[in-house]
Amino acid sequence: MLRTNLSTRPFYNERLVYAVLAAAVVLVLALTAFNGLRLVTLTREQAALAGTVRSAEARVRQFEERARHARARVDRKQLESVVVAAREANRLIDQRTFSWTDLLNRLERTLPGDVKIQSIKPVPDEQGGLDVVMVVLSRRPEDVELFADQLERSGGFRDMVSRAETATTEGLLEVTLQGRYVAELPSQPATGGEER
Repeated sequence: MLRTNLSTRPFYNERLVYAVLAAAVVLVLALTAFNGLRLVTLTREQAALAGTVRSAEARVRQFEERARHARARVDRKQLESVVVAAREANRLIDQRTFSWTDLLNRLERTLPGDVKIQSIKPVPDEQGGLDVVMVVLSRRPEDVELFADQLERSGGFRDMVSRAETATTEGLLEVTLQGRYVAELPSQPATGGEER
């Protein structure tokens, strides 16, 4: 038995078939038009971006040329003298920067109970170092010597010597100590409890 349809009109509803085919054709044409429109839009955007890139590259070349001219005009000797002057200024700033907190902490750790500090004066020298002159009060010279020895052993002072000794009306010994303060000075400006 044959199961194939040999009729001349295989579809009884030809209008539906034509409508589906027409809809498919319209859909394909719409998608083609949309793709064509997107292609045109993207091509324009690419051309605009390419123009922006060319403009940016031209500006980069322009700035590179200006930088090359600026470098060519720089006087090397003058630049070196500015660098040397800046180093000297930084060295002078470092000399004037002084940490009171560090100094007072060192003194507090080494100060014997029978010694009192009356005054402290940091004195920068011409070689970039820092001397400290202190006036201390004590009942016995041995306590002052112990204080000077402890300062040197702490690592913060060197060459502590007694410059002057006098007796006060209260019966105390007033001693002027001087020595090199070798604590590392900060490289940045002092803040808070520190002074310049």
